[in-house]
This record gives sequence, C-alpha cells and structure tokens, in this order.
Amino acid sequence: MGMVSLDNLGAWLLKANGNTSDIAEVAARREPIPHWCVQPSYRTDLMAAGQPLLFWVSGRRHPGVWATGELTGPASWDLVPHQRKLRVPLRLRWLDEHHRIPRPALLADPELAALEVLRQPQAANPSFVTKSQLAAVQQRHS
Repeated sequence: MGMVSLDNLGAWLLKANGNTSDIAEVAARREPIPHWCVQPSYRTDLMAAGQPLLFWVSGRRHPGVWATGELTGPASWDLVPHQRKLRVPLRLRWLDEHHRIPRPALLADPELAALEVLRQPQAANPSFVTKSQLAAVQQRHS
C-alpha cells in the first residue's frame, strides 16, 4: 500500500487476537477499553484525537470488525513494569453481534477485500483504512 498519509486516512484499524485473549468476554460485557498497544512507526506519529477507528478481532471464532470508535489522543509511552509500551487512548462502541462485520462479508466486497488487515493479517498495529474503504464499511454497517 505504500506510505500512509493523513490525506488518504479514513480510519485506523486496531487488532485483537481472539484466540489468545479474553476479548470476546470483554465485548460481551461491552467493557470500555481505554487504550491499546501499537507498534512504534511513522504511522503512530500520525495518530491524533478525533481520528476514527475500527476494532478488528482475529481468530477462529467470528473474525471481523467488532467495534467502531475514535482516538482520544496521540500515542504515548506507558511505563509498564519492566517494559515500555506505546499505547493509544481510544473510545470504542461495541457492535451487537448481528451488527459486526464478519471477515467473509468484507472479502465479498471488492472495495473491502483490499483492506490491509485482510492482505497482511500479521502486520503490526495500527493497520490503515482508506477513506473509500471506511465509507464502504459505514455503508455496510448502516
């Protein structure tokens, strides 16, 4: 996809591993997630309050977009005991199970099949969604 810029940013996409975390239980309880770890890169330097985000849950059980939201600030370093982690503050709106956008539905849409998370599932957070991809997600979600 090349370099990401704010000119073509629709949303950031943050990923959680549904196989190795309790994210399904967190989603079921609709718990807030105040921040999420991201990999330091030029992308994290672009992250700012108010930017839209999609929250992706990978894994065997129902992978896809499970929440929408926005960043509430820039990425910053937290001192976690014995290690530093770059985290971004956020506000999530969990989608009801029937409003989640499953991976097969994304793959079936030509615009959304090109999502970075589908083409490079092992890439580090944050992933990137273009303006036209975000519009296609919002159209499916409405």
